[in-house]
Amino acid sequence: MLRRLALTAVVSLAALATAVPASTASGSPSSGAVPSAVPTTGPFAAARPSLGPLPLPVPPLPGFLDGGEGKGTGEADEVLTRLTVSVENTGVAGADGTFELECGPTGGSHPRGQAACDRLAEAGATRAGRQELFRPTPEGTMCTMIHGGDDTARIVGTWEGRAVDTTASRRDGCEIARWNSLVPVLPDVR
Repeated sequence: MLRRLALTAVVSLAALATAVPASTASGSPSSGAVPSAVPTTGPFAAARPSLGPLPLPVPPLPGFLDGGEGKGTGEADEVLTRLTVSVENTGVAGADGTFELECGPTGGSHPRGQAACDRLAEAGATRAGRQELFRPTPEGTMCTMIHGGDDTARIVGTWEGRAVDTTASRRDGCEIARWNSLVPVLPDVR
């Protein structure tokens, strides 16, 4: 979000600098009388700095906006999401196994890679999603005693640059809901 905001500001300033002619930006009068809110006489007339168009091209983004690596905008893309998903005991053909998932760009051996990356991006767009997606069910939570099966999964890696190491199962209602919130990162076994 911060990166998008900074990029929008930089592009807007660059567009403004090219749209405003140098004579208007420097404050020099053109031929003919043009009304102005800027004082031309009095104590505030001398305090007006001479502004010109912004210099182009725009420099590379600082390190805190490009993922912390100090890379500029023109350098290689950095994969911020790289997960290893291990699934066992689902009873669904092709669902068990260990799959690699990379997002930005999508890659790896995950059978539904693009859909999984889309789900992760959707969750990452909200604060609640970022906080809850991989968080285990807190101890002492009252959950329905519905057994959803012996399915188990482990997800290890990085998501949006944050470390992830979590397990999921379908042993009770809370864990079933958690598993379902992770579909299609985890297989849909309903």
